[in-house]
Amino acid sequence: MAVKGATAHTGVLLVTANVGSLFDDPENLQKNWLREFYKVVHAHKPHFMALHCQEFGGKNYEASMSHVDKFVKELLSSDAMKDYNRARVYLDENFKSQEHFTALGSFYFLHESLKNIYQFDFKAKKYKKVTGKEIYSDTLESTPMLEKEKFPLDYFPECKWSRKGFIRTRWCITDCAFDLVNIHLFHDASNLVAWETSPSLYSGIRHKALGYVLDRIIDQRFERVSYFVFGDFNFRLDAKSVVETLCTKATMQTIRAADTNEVVKLIFRESDNDRKLLEFDKELSVFKDKLYELDISFPPSYPYSEDYSQGMQYMNTRCPAWCDRILMSHSAKELILKSENEERQVVYDHIGPNVCMGDHKPVFLSFRIAAGAGKRCLRHEKICRESAL
Repeated sequence: MAVKGATAHTGVLLVTANVGSLFDDPENLQKNWLREFYKVVHAHKPHFMALHCQEFGGKNYEASMSHVDKFVKELLSSDAMKDYNRARVYLDENFKSQEHFTALGSFYFLHESLKNIYQFDFKAKKYKKVTGKEIYSDTLESTPMLEKEKFPLDYFPECKWSRKGFIRTRWCITDCAFDLVNIHLFHDASNLVAWETSPSLYSGIRHKALGYVLDRIIDQRFERVSYFVFGDFNFRLDAKSVVETLCTKATMQTIRAADTNEVVKLIFRESDNDRKLLEFDKELSVFKDKLYELDISFPPSYPYSEDYSQGMQYMNTRCPAWCDRILMSHSAKELILKSENEERQVVYDHIGPNVCMGDHKPVFLSFRIAAGAGKRCLRHEKICRESAL
């Protein structure tokens, strides 16, 4: 894959993907998923690429280990990725520990034309030059090249553990430093409970957890840099407002329990309403002073049918929502927009629109960083010039 030199502008591709479905049906879904992913890589030809995965390994990680190994091997050795001669892979495989397991997987790929790229050592508090390909797994808490946390137990609905948390890495490219945060927030456990209030109970839990992550990123332990937070935020539409506003004209179906006649499900159907739904996408507004997102022009990323032959069909179990997002600090916004010229270089979109990619469609952001556009890494103080990590 031909990629122009990284001296003037460095191409960056950020991708977030909840990949749980891929490991529940690897034979049918993984090949499609990888093909569509490689298409995006080929189209944008990045110098630096970050892939943040959630639910890596599927619902039963231990049973999926062989599929996990195959997926990782394919990404690292495929012909489509042959020009990326350096990589870092961080897999949380500590599935036996409820207190620590997040099922997050973070992949970083560096093109052979990219020179002088460094990664931050959070323990030594200095940058180290990146060479070769390395995979880190199992207990990531002891890995100095990242920060990983599971949310405190009292953040979890009903104080029951689930695989939610974040992984943070820091990079220096063309003398520009930034953080990349892989995140997975809490889902709506019940549609009916989500419908009771506006904003919903679950929305409040997600706000608390995201606030926790942002406080960690900008605390006083390390120098502040621009940051990108991308993952499965599980942001949902304001269900109460959706029902009250949209569904006056929609068809409603009531499902009752056979034994008690209690209402257990309400199904509303209305077609061609993606743009109308965006007005009910309100969860990010709480963080408008800290986070920025480019305009959304793609359909809701969840919940798609997991049927191999139904790549464009949503499941009727949830109202479609933009769960999978790429957010950034306001300084990161300036970083990518400052580097834009008359040619359209910033693209925010989803992957595999017509293909079954599992219940989530991956979302990507492609942009270029101009040399000297961001905060410098202060090399003379913080870069450890080693031949390898």
